[in-house]
Formats: sequence, C-alpha cells, structure tokens
Amino acid sequence: MIDTYGDPGTPDRRGPARYLWWLVRSQPGRSVAGAMLASVWMVLLAATPFLMARAVDEGLAAGDYPALVGWSAALFGAGVLNAWLSIMRHRTMTRVRMDANFRTVKVVVDHSVRLGSRLGPQTGAGEVTTIGVGDVQTIATAMTAIGPGVGSLVAYAVVAALLLSVSPQLAGVILLGVPVIVVLIGPLMRRIQGREAAYRETQGLLTARIGDLAGGLRVLNGLGGKSLFADAFRADSRRLRAQGYRVGRVTSWMQALGIGLPTLFLAVVSWLAARSAARGEITAGELVAVYGYVAVLVIPMAFLVECAHQISRALVAADRVVRFLRLAPAADAGTADAPAEPSVLHDPESGVSVLPGRLTALATDRPADAAAILDRLARHTESAATWGGVRLDEIPLAQVRARILLADHEADLFAGPFREVVDGEDRPDAEFERAVRAAAADDIVQALHDGAESPLTAQARNLSGGQRQRVRLVRALLADPEILLAAEPTSALDAHTEAAVADRVRATRSGRTTLLTSTSPLVLAQADTVIHVRDGKATATGPHTHLLHTDPDYRTLVSRTTEDDPE
Repeated sequence: MIDTYGDPGTPDRRGPARYLWWLVRSQPGRSVAGAMLASVWMVLLAATPFLMARAVDEGLAAGDYPALVGWSAALFGAGVLNAWLSIMRHRTMTRVRMDANFRTVKVVVDHSVRLGSRLGPQTGAGEVTTIGVGDVQTIATAMTAIGPGVGSLVAYAVVAALLLSVSPQLAGVILLGVPVIVVLIGPLMRRIQGREAAYRETQGLLTARIGDLAGGLRVLNGLGGKSLFADAFRADSRRLRAQGYRVGRVTSWMQALGIGLPTLFLAVVSWLAARSAARGEITAGELVAVYGYVAVLVIPMAFLVECAHQISRALVAADRVVRFLRLAPAADAGTADAPAEPSVLHDPESGVSVLPGRLTALATDRPADAAAILDRLARHTESAATWGGVRLDEIPLAQVRARILLADHEADLFAGPFREVVDGEDRPDAEFERAVRAAAADDIVQALHDGAESPLTAQARNLSGGQRQRVRLVRALLADPEILLAAEPTSALDAHTEAAVADRVRATRSGRTTLLTSTSPLVLAQADTVIHVRDGKATATGPHTHLLHTDPDYRTLVSRTTEDDPE
C-alpha cells in the first residue's frame, strides 16, 4: 500500500470517473492481481457443477466407480483451490481498498495544506469533514469493482459458454440477463446519484453546523440563542433524515434486484432444463449441471448489481473530492527575493507601516479593519502591501510564510498532548518553558493532570476561552518568526493576566518585529509605537501616552475599552 510519507501522485481532476480510474492506475499490479484472482475464483465456482455433472454421468450413472472417485477428487481439489483463491482475493482487494482510502486522504490533506489561508474562504469545515468521514470510504469501497466486478463478468461469460454446449436455448436466456440488468438498473443508478449528491450536500452543511454549535455553545447560552439554534439544527436533521430515506428506498430496490433477478433466472432456466430432460434432450447429469450453473450465477449477478450501486455512489463522492481538489491556492508567481535584512512592512491601502525590530500596536475602531490589515500584511489576501519596498505578491510565497507569521486568536487547535499542540518541532525544554511563561500559560500547564503531556481535545474545548487564547500565543511565540502579526492576543484575558502577557511578550520579542492589534491600554502602553486606525485608514501614530494627549478619538476609543473590560 501507499507509504505513509510517500508521494500519492498527481490526481486526475478532470472528473469523478477519471479520478476513480486514477486510483486504479496508481496500483496497477495489485489491481490486475485482484481482477485475476476474482475471475479464477468465480470461474471455479462455475466449474463445480461441471465436475459434478461428469461425476454423475460418467461415474454414478455408468457404474464406473474409479471414474466417480476421480471426478469426486477433482471436485474436492477445486474446492480447496477455490478456498485459497478466495482468501487471496479478499486480501488483495482489502489492500486495493486501503490504498485508495489512504491515497485519497493524502491528496485531500496535501491540497488543504497548499490552500493554506485560502481554504476557509473557499469551502467550509463541514465540507472537508464530510469528505474525510464519508466520501473517502465510499470511494475506497467502489474499488470492489476491480476484483469481483471483473470476475463476475468473466464468470458470466464462462457460464454462458458452458450452457451453450448443453443447450443454445438455455444459453440465450442467460445471455439476456445482462441487458435486462442494464435496463432495470440504469435509471436507478441515475436516480441514486442525484439523491446521494443532495444528501451529501446537506450532510456537509449539518456537519459544519455541529462544529459551530460545539464551539459556540457557551456564547449561545449567554445570548439566549441556544434554543433557536437547536430548533434550526433539528429542522436540518429532519431534512437530512428524509433525504436519507429517499436514498435508502432507491438502494433497497437495487439490492432487491441484485437478489431477485438471479432467482428469477434460476426458476426460468431450471424449468426449461427440466422440460428438456423430460424430453430426453439432456442427460440427468446435464440437468444437475444446468441447475448448478444458474445457482452459481446468483453470486456474480449479485456482485454486478452491488458494484453498479457502489460505483454510482463513488461517482458522487469522487465529484466532491474533485471539486475540492480544483480549489485554487494563492497565486505564487513571485520571483523577487525577500529583503535580506529586517525591513519595513507597509500597507498602502491603510497607510500602516510596521518598523523592523519594534513592538507596534494597531488600535482600530472596528475589529474587521484590523483583521483586513493583518491579512494584507501577511499576504493572506491580494493587495499592494510591500516589504522593504518590494510588493509581497512579487516575493515567493514560501519566503513570506517562512518569515512572516499571522497568529489569529481563533486559529484551530488540534487534539493531542499540550506540548505537541503548541510545538511541532520538539524544541528544547528551555525554549518551551520560556514561551509558556511569556504567554502567562504557566498556570494552565500546572493545572493539567500530566502537565505539558496532558491531552487537549480538538480546539482545546476542555480549556476556557482565555486559556485557549494563551495556548495559541504559546504556539506563535515558539515559532519565533522574524515578523509576528498577532490578532487580539489578549482580548479574552482578565486585566492582571493581560498586563503580564503584554510585559512578557515585549521582553521575549525584544529586537524582533511584532505587530499586535488591541484597544487595551495595558497592551498599548507596552508598545513602542501605536497606530490609530479609523475607517480603515491610519490617522495617528506615536507612543500610547502621546496619542492620549493629542488624539481625542484615540482617547475615547481607549476609554471605552477600559469601561468594557473582558470577562
């Protein structure tokens, strides 16, 4: 199977069918082996009635006991061989399915990393979650068509040929089976694809809503909106359940046909064969063989219907994967080198300039303006922002990401031990402890049962809002970027903790370029430079105390913040 750290290859994004075919082509040896093992296994199933007929006609009916023993031994040998083939077929197809599963997971995760900051604006978390939870497994299951699907067609052809040697009439009836299946299953496949697509879309939206509910339950309770949100969630759940029932109805018809059609053919062919035997047109052994052939056909025909069902579902799932893979990452046509020395970071749209080696604070009337400025300065959105006089979009994105870090106060936190969540590079203990202290997160580590090795849940929901904010700050400080852009790093902290964080971050980042957004006087007082932004434009620049005396609007903004201290 694909190596955990191996290259999954370049997926075919031209359509869902082409993507499924790419998964098959990515493991050609195993795919061919699975098809061959399944074909031989199903053909030997069909050979069992043939050997039984020989034992009846040439051994039992003729009274030739050595022939009976010989044919019986051949029948036993075929059974043993088929049991081994069945085991090998199952093992091979399991590897085929798992390879397709892991390969799809890797291409989706790799593309998520490439999208980076553009992932959120282009698709929701529910969409990615639905792909990972449901669509990947659906695609992997469809790989069954490689083995049993191909084997079913081969066995069907072999049985038809064997029946042709017994009776052309019986062979004709069997050969009509595939066209009948196509006529009956075709409309159902189209219908299930449409209903499955609608079901998956609703499932994605509901998954995203579950995430929103889990993350904002405490806020909803405080605002009295819990019941309203719960009612909307229940309505969406009922709609999803209704769509699931519609998918289930079509699925049940397909599964019923998978069992019912072979049974119908068995009855028709057995009746025709019995009449032929009564007229002396076929022998008793041939009658047994015909019954066995048709009974064996139940397996490949059921497989064919099931494969058609799985492929129709996989096309819907693959379409979602392909649409995700088509999302375009940020354009990176930059050829200019980043400044070799610490340089000014400038946003022409707002007039904000961040001087190198200094702690700068951005005080804005509207948090959205601050977020937009940080996004432009970090090249998370297209803009004319410059770094050392060079446009950021002219510098290769890898260089920008390596030296400029945007630390969002709502950035995702993965589940895992505290230390792994904040430090992915296993830095020395001294660096880790220094970052923890700078973020005033000592008490968090001490309160956890196993200290820094204690597990955190996804998004650290087992911590309070202020604790989560400090965990994110620890992670940003451990990264130690040349330029740190931190959005509201202390907005959820009490005054005492906020003062400690502001003082320690200033000391830790001494000589490094740091830009914080805040309207708290405790943070602003620690900044070398404060930039006051109104309506998206920088209106005043200077130390905190200077702006308090010279800028009435700034004084009003800071005073309002003082009155509305965070909880």
